[in-house]
Amino acid sequence: MSDTSATPNTEQERSLPTPTVVKLGGSCLDDLDGAWWDDLAEHGKDHPLILVHGWSKPLKRLSARYSEPSAILRDRYGNQSRWTTPEVIEDIKTVSAEMSEQVFARLEPRGITAERLLGSDGLVSAGEAERWWWQGKQLVELENLVGPITGVDPAPLKNLRAGHAYLVTPLARNAAGREVNTDADRAAAAVAGATGATDLVLVTDVAHLLIDGEPVRRITGEAAARFRDKGATGGMRKKLRAAGEALEAGTERVVIGSAPVTDLLAARTGTVITRT
Repeated sequence: MSDTSATPNTEQERSLPTPTVVKLGGSCLDDLDGAWWDDLAEHGKDHPLILVHGWSKPLKRLSARYSEPSAILRDRYGNQSRWTTPEVIEDIKTVSAEMSEQVFARLEPRGITAERLLGSDGLVSAGEAERWWWQGKQLVELENLVGPITGVDPAPLKNLRAGHAYLVTPLARNAAGREVNTDADRAAAAVAGATGATDLVLVTDVAHLLIDGEPVRRITGEAAARFRDKGATGGMRKKLRAAGEALEAGTERVVIGSAPVTDLLAARTGTVITRT
């Protein structure tokens, strides 16, 4: 996906309470235990929460076709994307609704009210999608309902306050008014920038960024970008790209890890990425 431009630039956006934005990887949601949710709820009692979720693992559980190699496309620039049709959009909404029930069942007994928000309901806008994709050894023109994030309008986050959480499904709306799929890490980065969030936490199933097999506790955005382009692979490469976009949009820190949120924010574990 392409770069985002989502810095707060209106009086309304500047007046929003400063949230903590947390991206929950769809592959790790099942592994977060009660103590993890206790910790998030305690943090959320003093900070508005915006949780942006992935859906890769739940989507694979919904149907075996999402595990097939043909479900993933690669464009002429080497970027990967899920092949998204209107039916896939509906399946994403189905698993999103199920995930929201699970998240609400964990937060509400712990004193945090919560609501679900589709990014396509006025929050996230997207640009024109790439149309040329590799199939086998040929580039073919395909309609793929994906799109680069071009902006975030925080207006739908009207209940942003301490003690309340939004669970955001990272769909977007393009200029033609169609719903499209977006990358969840980069959507979280765009939301963090647009809401003036100080911190973006990317919760994943690995404890640290690894470089040459060694855990990295702290790294600058510039160094992380160099590693992203030369050594990172798969999901970590996308996370590092999202981290760079969040920092460029004004977020002060991005933390990647698998620990409770307050431990990650306190830099007791995980990898902290900063502008300098």
